[in-house]
Amino acid sequence: MDNKPFDVISLFSGAGGLDLGFKGGFAYLGKQYAQHPFNVVWANDLNERACKTFQHNFPNIPVVCGDINQIDKNTLPSADIVLGGFPCQDFSVAGKRQGLAVERGQLYLNMVEVVKKVQPKLFLAENVKGLLTWQKGLAITTIVDDFRQLGYDIDYRLLNTANYGVPQTRERVIIVGIRKDLKIKFNWPQETHSEQSDGTKKPWVSLKQAIGDLESDEVHFSLPNSGYSKAKLFKGTQGNTKTKADKPGPTMRAEHHGNIEFHYTLDRRLSAREAARIQSFPDDFVFLNSTTDAYRQVGNAVAPVFAWHLAQAVKESLR
Repeated sequence: MDNKPFDVISLFSGAGGLDLGFKGGFAYLGKQYAQHPFNVVWANDLNERACKTFQHNFPNIPVVCGDINQIDKNTLPSADIVLGGFPCQDFSVAGKRQGLAVERGQLYLNMVEVVKKVQPKLFLAENVKGLLTWQKGLAITTIVDDFRQLGYDIDYRLLNTANYGVPQTRERVIIVGIRKDLKIKFNWPQETHSEQSDGTKKPWVSLKQAIGDLESDEVHFSLPNSGYSKAKLFKGTQGNTKTKADKPGPTMRAEHHGNIEFHYTLDRRLSAREAARIQSFPDDFVFLNSTTDAYRQVGNAVAPVFAWHLAQAVKESLR
């Protein structure tokens, strides 16, 4: 294939972690992540505050803020790639119904509809680990079958972002579909890190390596989104634990709000900026509105460094 950029449609974009990884051209923990030949031509999210953050950081990408159910798919631009981390609440509903019927919610069906309409060369979806176990695999089987019926070869894997240089043990399911007529096999990204360095891979990035410099108030408060939750310690509940300096951070959760974990040394909870670092966002990425919004947007995002490695694999597979 030629060297012209690939056009990308981004669904459920949030603050834009997946988009940043696909665009590339950013620095993180002293390393430069090169630019990729991906041009996001259209993005969408329902959350108005996340849309504002996206537009602030990607002023040249048109983002449509609103319900994907209400958007006329005939108005979408053509694209080589469709990206999206579709919400999966519909499968939890299916679980409650004992698997007698799968309630494939509109959000999931909209991604299927966009792929059917646009017919991209490739689509990539990101989701939580639990997707693999809902109703003994019914959810993932349903997804694979529906996309396969559109004429795509499907592959999926459970990947840990810590194995790609993200200082966080965050496991996510990645689903990739390539249009059958292209007769291309997807080459999954090679892991760059491991829990124990084996000579070929680096050891996992620890919290101390990732946010150690932010122990200095002067450095910390010179960066955007340096506010932190003042919630007190409530032992025994989620998020009310102290992190460890020599380990990667815990999974940054969208519902963190006030109960994000405590700093390994300082007598406070992790700040929104530290959460962004743990999620591998560069320091110049700004999350708009409140500290609570920043926590939520960070937790909802795909880790940009992880996304960069996925983009590298997409590029090499298509080229």
